[in-house]
Amino acid sequence: MAIGFGMIGCGMISRFHYRALEDVRGAEMVGCYDRNPDSAKKFADEVGIVAYETLEEMLAASDVDAVSIGTPSGAHMEPAVQAAKAGKHVIVEKPLEITLKRCDKIIAACEKHDVKLGTIFPSRFHPASKTLKKAMDSGRFGRLTLGDAYIKWFRTQEYYDSGAWRGTWKLDGGGALMNQAIHTVDLLQWLMGDVLEISALTDTLAHERIEVEDVAVATLRFASGALGVIEATTAAYPGYLKRVEVHGLAGSASIEEEDIKTWDFAKARKSDEKIHAEMAERKSGGGGASDPSAIGHHGHAMQFADFCKAIKGGGTPAVDGPEGRKAVEIILAIYKSAQTGKPVKLPLKSDPVLGKK
Repeated sequence: MAIGFGMIGCGMISRFHYRALEDVRGAEMVGCYDRNPDSAKKFADEVGIVAYETLEEMLAASDVDAVSIGTPSGAHMEPAVQAAKAGKHVIVEKPLEITLKRCDKIIAACEKHDVKLGTIFPSRFHPASKTLKKAMDSGRFGRLTLGDAYIKWFRTQEYYDSGAWRGTWKLDGGGALMNQAIHTVDLLQWLMGDVLEISALTDTLAHERIEVEDVAVATLRFASGALGVIEATTAAYPGYLKRVEVHGLAGSASIEEEDIKTWDFAKARKSDEKIHAEMAERKSGGGGASDPSAIGHHGHAMQFADFCKAIKGGGTPAVDGPEGRKAVEIILAIYKSAQTGKPVKLPLKSDPVLGKK
């Protein structure tokens, strides 16, 4: 029997979740709910599912086994906790939440009620990312020295004006970092390991009527001793592919969007020849660099498949709650450093007050 998903929040991202689930064998979206009944009805009519008038009604439906949450970022916790209490598995669009306290409440609720929890970070599931992760874990880079993430995207003023929640601390939880760059921040820490200390600057340089940053730079020290840089913006016209670079004494490699762009090691292996051949053939599209609706859904599909496997087999999703929490903590540390003008050590002892001057 297929695992039935109920969609909570019927904005743009709900369409990606629906298309992703269409590609997953043994899973389907069966219902939806939105605080705006018109949004739920419009989405339900588009894809042929049931629109529920209340969240309680959807959570009581016998064919809803899990929920996918696509509400504004700062409104993830309440429906996630409610779904867990109803015994439904929970997968949450990034970020898990916008504060560590709210992340922890979701994690605790899912643990208490013995349901699976996943945080959507599809970049981890792309073949290039998995190939790089395998090389990192096998020690091919030797001593790690440097790990960098560059997210130089572009968003128009109209993008921020299109929703009252966009660009607010309360519901967006931040700007270029928390909304756009978080995928690449997660990928960097997944590859390079835990971050111990961060120094950062942020600013709002190109957009009006937003509370959050549209430019950010941060320097990092990883637990391995390696250093790193994160650059993130939504103010770099026309927008460029996101990039991750990792370097060590025995090798260097980089990913641009979904493709390996550099792959160089002191000790070459036969398998490197195939990677170099694929590098010459592949070329990523623009992703979400300038158009938030231009992302593909195939990464989501791979992650939903992994989540369903955990539900059926009793295992842990590859990106569970604690894993999803890590990128949020790094970004909050960047915000705290930018606000205080001082280096910030991780783990954080408490949430910074977002937007405090």
